Amino acid sequence: MSTQTDEVRVGRREAVRASYTLFRVRVAAVERLGASFVRVTMTSPELASFGAAGYDQRFKLLLSPRPLQDHELPQDDWYTWWRELPEAARPVMRTYTVRGFRPATAERDAEIDVDFVLHGVGDAAGHAGPASRWAAGAAVGDEVVLVGPDAPGTGRMWGVEWAPPAGARTLLLAGDETAVPAVTAVLERLPAGITATALLEVPDAGDLLDLRSDADLTVEWLPRNGVHAPGELLQRRVHDVASALVEQVRAEDAAVQDSQDNQDGEDAEDEDGILWDVPENAEAAGPECLYAWLAGESGVVKALRRHLVREVGVPRSSVAFMGYWRAGRAEGE
Repeated sequence: MSTQTDEVRVGRREAVRASYTLFRVRVAAVERLGASFVRVTMTSPELASFGAAGYDQRFKLLLSPRPLQDHELPQDDWYTWWRELPEAARPVMRTYTVRGFRPATAERDAEIDVDFVLHGVGDAAGHAGPASRWAAGAAVGDEVVLVGPDAPGTGRMWGVEWAPPAGARTLLLAGDETAVPAVTAVLERLPAGITATALLEVPDAGDLLDLRSDADLTVEWLPRNGVHAPGELLQRRVHDVASALVEQVRAEDAAVQDSQDNQDGEDAEDEDGILWDVPENAEAAGPECLYAWLAGESGVVKALRRHLVREVGVPRSSVAFMGYWRAGRAEGE
Protein backbone atom coordinates (compact mmCIF):
# COMPACT_ATOMS: atom_id res chain seq x y z
CA MET A 1 0.00 0.00 0.00
CA SER A 2 2.71 2.49 -0.94
CA THR A 3 2.50 5.62 -3.00
CA GLN A 4 5.97 7.04 -3.46
CA THR A 5 9.51 5.78 -3.31
CA ASP A 6 12.73 7.72 -3.00
CA GLU A 7 16.35 6.73 -2.57
CA VAL A 8 18.69 8.44 -0.14
CA ARG A 9 22.39 8.01 0.49
CA VAL A 10 24.20 7.62 3.78
CA GLY A 11 27.90 8.23 3.35
CA ARG A 12 28.90 6.25 0.27
CA ARG A 13 26.34 3.50 0.52
CA GLU A 14 22.77 3.53 -0.67
CA ALA A 15 20.26 3.52 2.16
CA VAL A 16 16.82 1.93 2.32
CA ARG A 17 14.01 3.23 0.16
CA ALA A 18 11.24 5.27 1.81
CA SER A 19 7.79 4.01 0.80
CA TYR A 20 4.68 5.66 2.24
CA THR A 21 2.05 3.22 3.43
CA LEU A 22 -1.35 3.10 5.08
CA PHE A 23 -1.37 1.76 8.66
CA ARG A 24 -4.62 0.73 10.31
CA VAL A 25 -4.36 1.41 14.04
CA ARG A 26 -6.60 1.52 17.08
CA VAL A 27 -6.57 3.78 20.12
CA ALA A 28 -4.82 2.15 23.07
CA ALA A 29 -4.86 5.04 25.56
CA VAL A 30 -5.94 8.66 25.92
CA GLU A 31 -4.23 11.06 28.33
CA ARG A 32 -5.14 14.68 28.95
CA LEU A 33 -1.82 16.58 29.20
CA GLY A 34 -3.14 20.03 30.01
CA ALA A 35 -5.82 22.57 29.30
CA SER A 36 -5.32 22.40 25.53
CA PHE A 37 -3.45 19.15 24.85
CA VAL A 38 -4.41 15.49 24.76
CA ARG A 39 -2.14 12.54 23.98
CA VAL A 40 -3.61 9.66 22.01
CA THR A 41 -1.62 6.42 21.96
CA MET A 42 -2.30 4.17 18.97
CA THR A 43 -1.25 0.59 18.39
CA SER A 44 -1.36 -2.07 15.70
CA PRO A 45 0.65 -5.09 14.56
CA GLU A 46 1.15 -3.13 11.32
CA LEU A 47 3.21 -0.51 13.17
CA ALA A 48 6.04 -3.03 13.45
CA SER A 49 7.17 -1.74 10.04
CA PHE A 50 6.54 1.95 10.71
CA GLY A 51 9.69 3.94 9.90
CA ALA A 52 10.01 5.98 13.09
CA ALA A 53 12.67 8.64 12.58
CA GLY A 54 12.42 10.82 15.70
CA TYR A 55 12.80 14.59 16.07
CA ASP A 56 9.97 16.50 14.31
CA GLN A 57 8.78 13.61 12.14
CA ARG A 58 5.45 14.23 10.43
CA PHE A 59 2.84 11.75 9.28
CA LYS A 60 -0.69 11.92 7.89
CA LEU A 61 -3.82 11.10 9.86
CA LEU A 62 -6.89 10.01 7.86
CA LEU A 63 -10.18 10.51 9.69
CA SER A 64 -12.97 8.61 7.97
CA PRO A 65 -16.71 9.11 8.57
CA ARG A 66 -16.76 5.38 9.41
CA PRO A 67 -14.11 2.71 10.08
CA LEU A 68 -12.44 1.59 6.86
CA GLN A 69 -12.25 -2.13 6.15
CA ASP A 70 -9.19 -3.90 4.74
CA HIS A 71 -10.83 -4.55 1.39
CA GLU A 72 -11.53 -0.81 0.98
CA LEU A 73 -7.90 0.23 1.29
CA PRO A 74 -5.63 0.38 -1.77
CA GLN A 75 -2.67 -1.88 -2.31
CA ASP A 76 -0.65 1.00 -3.77
CA ASP A 77 -0.87 4.72 -4.55
CA TRP A 78 -2.87 5.69 -1.47
CA TYR A 79 -2.93 9.35 -2.45
CA THR A 80 -4.69 8.73 -5.78
CA TRP A 81 -7.16 6.47 -3.94
CA TRP A 82 -7.83 9.19 -1.36
CA ARG A 83 -8.15 11.99 -3.91
CA GLU A 84 -10.57 10.06 -6.14
CA LEU A 85 -12.97 9.07 -3.37
CA PRO A 86 -16.35 10.86 -3.41
CA GLU A 87 -16.17 13.92 -1.19
CA ALA A 88 -18.73 12.53 1.26
CA ALA A 89 -16.67 9.37 1.74
CA ARG A 90 -13.18 10.88 1.60
CA PRO A 91 -11.36 10.81 4.96
CA VAL A 92 -10.26 14.15 6.34
CA MET A 93 -6.46 14.35 6.11
CA ARG A 94 -4.37 16.22 8.66
CA THR A 95 -0.64 16.32 9.42
CA TYR A 96 0.70 15.55 12.90
CA THR A 97 3.98 14.88 14.67
CA VAL A 98 5.13 11.52 15.98
CA ARG A 99 5.51 12.48 19.62
CA GLY A 100 6.79 9.07 20.65
CA PHE A 101 7.25 5.60 19.21
CA ARG A 102 7.79 2.31 21.01
CA PRO A 103 8.67 -0.86 19.07
CA ALA A 104 6.73 -4.05 19.66
CA THR A 105 7.62 -6.28 22.60
CA ALA A 106 6.61 -9.79 23.56
CA GLU A 107 3.75 -8.29 25.59
CA ARG A 108 2.32 -5.72 23.16
CA ASP A 109 2.31 -4.39 19.61
CA ALA A 110 4.23 -1.27 18.60
CA GLU A 111 2.78 2.03 19.81
CA ILE A 112 2.79 5.60 18.57
CA ASP A 113 1.99 8.68 20.69
CA VAL A 114 0.37 11.72 19.07
CA ASP A 115 -0.23 14.99 20.93
CA PHE A 116 -3.25 16.95 19.73
CA VAL A 117 -4.11 20.59 20.38
CA LEU A 118 -7.82 20.86 21.16
CA HIS A 119 -8.45 23.92 18.99
CA GLY A 120 -11.88 25.33 19.72
CA VAL A 121 -13.18 22.28 21.59
CA GLY A 122 -15.99 23.42 23.87
CA ASP A 123 -16.28 26.67 21.97
CA ALA A 124 -19.96 27.57 21.64
CA ALA A 125 -19.21 29.04 18.23
CA GLY A 126 -18.19 25.61 16.96
CA HIS A 127 -14.65 26.53 15.86
CA ALA A 128 -13.15 23.09 16.55
CA GLY A 129 -11.80 21.28 13.49
CA PRO A 130 -12.42 17.61 12.68
CA ALA A 131 -9.09 16.41 14.12
CA SER A 132 -9.59 18.31 17.38
CA ARG A 133 -13.11 16.94 17.70
CA TRP A 134 -11.87 13.43 17.04
CA ALA A 135 -9.06 13.69 19.59
CA ALA A 136 -11.36 15.20 22.22
CA GLY A 137 -13.73 12.26 21.88
CA ALA A 138 -11.21 9.50 21.22
CA ALA A 139 -11.77 6.32 23.20
CA VAL A 140 -9.86 3.08 23.58
CA GLY A 141 -10.69 0.79 20.67
CA ASP A 142 -11.42 3.54 18.14
CA GLU A 143 -9.90 2.85 14.73
CA VAL A 144 -8.10 5.27 12.43
CA VAL A 145 -5.67 5.16 9.50
CA LEU A 146 -2.17 6.67 9.42
CA VAL A 147 0.11 7.33 6.45
CA GLY A 148 3.84 7.10 7.02
CA PRO A 149 7.12 5.51 5.88
CA ASP A 150 7.43 1.75 6.17
CA ALA A 151 11.20 1.53 6.50
CA PRO A 152 13.79 2.94 8.93
CA GLY A 153 15.65 6.09 7.99
CA THR A 154 15.80 9.79 8.70
CA GLY A 155 15.61 13.09 6.87
CA ARG A 156 13.02 14.81 4.74
CA MET A 157 11.88 11.58 3.04
CA TRP A 158 10.79 10.42 6.49
CA GLY A 159 9.02 13.68 7.34
CA VAL A 160 11.93 15.04 9.43
CA GLU A 161 12.81 18.70 8.93
CA TRP A 162 15.18 19.04 11.90
CA ALA A 163 18.53 19.52 10.13
CA PRO A 164 20.93 21.87 11.96
CA PRO A 165 24.61 21.99 10.99
CA ALA A 166 26.50 19.09 12.51
CA GLY A 167 28.60 21.44 14.63
CA ALA A 168 25.78 23.72 15.82
CA ARG A 169 25.90 24.07 19.60
CA THR A 170 23.46 26.96 20.22
CA LEU A 171 19.84 26.50 19.13
CA LEU A 172 16.68 28.61 19.20
CA LEU A 173 13.34 26.87 18.75
CA ALA A 174 10.20 29.00 18.68
CA GLY A 175 6.59 28.13 17.94
CA ASP A 176 2.97 28.28 18.93
CA GLU A 177 0.89 25.43 20.33
CA THR A 178 0.82 23.60 17.00
CA ALA A 179 4.61 23.30 17.18
CA VAL A 180 4.78 22.13 20.80
CA PRO A 181 4.74 18.37 19.96
CA ALA A 182 7.56 18.79 17.43
CA VAL A 183 9.65 21.10 19.62
CA THR A 184 9.33 18.90 22.70
CA ALA A 185 10.19 15.78 20.68
CA VAL A 186 13.33 17.51 19.36
CA LEU A 187 14.40 18.81 22.75
CA GLU A 188 14.17 15.40 24.37
CA ARG A 189 16.55 13.94 21.76
CA LEU A 190 19.24 16.61 21.99
CA PRO A 191 22.57 15.40 23.35
CA ALA A 192 24.76 16.86 26.05
CA GLY A 193 26.93 19.75 24.91
CA ILE A 194 24.03 21.55 23.19
CA THR A 195 22.53 24.78 24.50
CA ALA A 196 18.92 25.18 23.43
CA THR A 197 16.41 27.95 24.08
CA ALA A 198 12.76 27.12 23.39
CA LEU A 199 10.04 29.77 23.29
CA LEU A 200 6.57 28.22 23.22
CA GLU A 201 3.36 30.21 23.03
CA VAL A 202 0.32 28.29 24.27
CA PRO A 203 -3.34 29.13 24.89
CA ASP A 204 -3.43 28.65 28.66
CA ALA A 205 -1.23 28.60 31.77
CA GLY A 206 -2.42 25.02 32.24
CA ASP A 207 -0.54 23.94 29.11
CA LEU A 208 2.98 23.89 30.57
CA LEU A 209 4.62 20.49 30.14
CA ASP A 210 7.60 18.88 31.89
CA LEU A 211 10.59 18.14 29.65
CA ARG A 212 13.72 16.04 30.03
CA SER A 213 16.85 16.37 27.95
CA ASP A 214 20.58 15.82 28.13
CA ALA A 215 21.05 19.27 26.58
CA ASP A 216 21.32 22.53 28.51
CA LEU A 217 17.72 23.73 28.12
CA THR A 218 15.99 27.04 28.68
CA VAL A 219 12.27 26.64 28.06
CA GLU A 220 9.90 29.59 28.27
CA TRP A 221 6.16 28.96 28.14
CA LEU A 222 4.15 31.94 26.95
CA PRO A 223 0.46 31.47 27.83
CA ARG A 224 -1.95 33.88 26.17
CA ASN A 225 -4.63 33.28 28.83
CA GLY A 226 -7.26 34.89 26.63
CA VAL A 227 -5.52 38.27 26.86
CA HIS A 228 -3.00 38.29 24.02
CA ALA A 229 -3.51 37.77 20.31
CA PRO A 230 -1.99 34.61 18.78
CA GLY A 231 1.67 35.21 17.96
CA GLU A 232 1.98 38.39 20.01
CA LEU A 233 3.95 36.93 22.93
CA LEU A 234 6.07 34.72 20.71
CA GLN A 235 7.22 37.57 18.50
CA ARG A 236 7.97 39.75 21.49
CA ARG A 237 10.17 37.14 23.19
CA VAL A 238 12.05 36.17 20.04
CA HIS A 239 12.88 39.84 19.58
CA ASP A 240 14.02 40.00 23.20
CA VAL A 241 16.34 37.01 23.24
CA ALA A 242 17.64 36.43 19.70
CA SER A 243 20.26 39.18 19.64
CA ALA A 244 21.75 38.05 22.93
CA LEU A 245 22.00 34.48 21.68
CA VAL A 246 23.75 35.59 18.49
CA GLU A 247 26.24 37.66 20.45
CA GLN A 248 27.10 34.61 22.54
CA VAL A 249 28.09 32.59 19.51
CA ARG A 250 29.23 35.22 17.02
CA ALA A 251 32.24 34.02 15.08
CA GLU A 252 35.45 36.06 14.98
CA ASP A 253 35.27 36.00 11.19
CA ALA A 254 32.92 38.90 10.45
CA ALA A 255 32.55 37.73 6.85
CA VAL A 256 30.16 35.06 8.03
CA GLN A 257 27.79 37.69 9.33
CA ASP A 258 28.20 40.10 6.42
CA SER A 259 27.86 37.61 3.57
CA GLN A 260 25.13 37.56 0.93
CA ASP A 261 23.62 34.71 2.88
CA ASN A 262 22.18 37.39 5.16
CA GLN A 263 20.24 39.10 2.39
CA ASP A 264 16.58 38.27 2.82
CA GLY A 265 14.99 37.52 -0.55
CA GLU A 266 11.48 36.57 -1.53
CA ASP A 267 9.96 33.70 0.40
CA ALA A 268 8.31 30.93 -1.59
CA GLU A 269 4.77 30.04 -0.60
CA ASP A 270 2.13 27.71 -1.92
CA GLU A 271 -1.28 28.72 -3.24
CA ASP A 272 -2.64 28.91 0.31
CA GLY A 273 0.14 31.24 1.40
CA ILE A 274 1.82 28.59 3.57
CA LEU A 275 5.55 29.20 3.96
CA TRP A 276 8.03 26.35 4.39
CA ASP A 277 11.79 26.66 4.05
CA VAL A 278 14.35 24.33 5.59
CA PRO A 279 17.76 25.28 4.14
CA GLU A 280 19.72 22.35 2.82
CA ASN A 281 23.00 24.27 3.02
CA ALA A 282 22.91 24.92 6.76
CA GLU A 283 26.57 23.94 6.99
CA ALA A 284 27.40 27.09 5.00
CA ALA A 285 26.43 29.23 7.98
CA GLY A 286 29.24 27.74 10.02
CA PRO A 287 29.08 25.88 13.32
CA GLU A 288 29.43 29.08 15.36
CA CYS A 289 26.17 30.55 14.09
CA LEU A 290 22.91 30.37 15.99
CA TYR A 291 20.58 27.82 14.38
CA ALA A 292 16.92 28.83 14.57
CA TRP A 293 13.90 26.58 14.00
CA LEU A 294 10.55 28.36 13.76
CA ALA A 295 7.10 26.81 13.34
CA GLY A 296 3.49 27.85 13.74
CA GLU A 297 1.12 30.25 12.03
CA SER A 298 2.50 31.16 8.62
CA GLY A 299 2.41 34.95 8.97
CA VAL A 300 4.02 34.86 12.40
CA VAL A 301 6.92 32.60 11.44
CA LYS A 302 7.52 34.68 8.30
CA ALA A 303 7.83 37.81 10.42
CA LEU A 304 10.12 36.07 12.89
CA ARG A 305 12.40 34.75 10.20
CA ARG A 306 12.75 38.17 8.58
CA HIS A 307 13.54 39.70 11.96
CA LEU A 308 16.29 37.15 12.60
CA VAL A 309 17.84 37.60 9.17
CA ARG A 310 17.41 41.32 8.55
CA GLU A 311 17.74 42.77 12.02
CA VAL A 312 19.65 40.22 14.09
CA GLY A 313 22.01 39.08 11.36
CA VAL A 314 21.42 35.33 11.45
CA PRO A 315 22.39 33.82 8.06
CA ARG A 316 19.43 32.68 5.99
CA SER A 317 20.95 29.23 5.74
CA SER A 318 20.79 28.98 9.53
CA VAL A 319 17.04 29.61 9.88
CA ALA A 320 14.41 26.96 9.21
CA PHE A 321 10.82 28.12 9.25
CA MET A 322 7.60 26.21 8.71
CA GLY A 323 4.07 27.52 8.39
CA TYR A 324 2.13 24.73 10.08
CA TRP A 325 -1.11 26.59 9.49
CA ARG A 326 -2.50 29.83 8.16
CA ALA A 327 -4.98 31.99 10.06
CA GLY A 328 -8.46 31.44 8.66
CA ARG A 329 -7.68 28.24 6.77
CA ALA A 330 -7.57 24.55 7.60
CA GLU A 331 -5.19 22.08 6.00
CA GLY A 332 -6.44 20.98 2.60
CA GLU A 333 -8.78 23.94 2.10
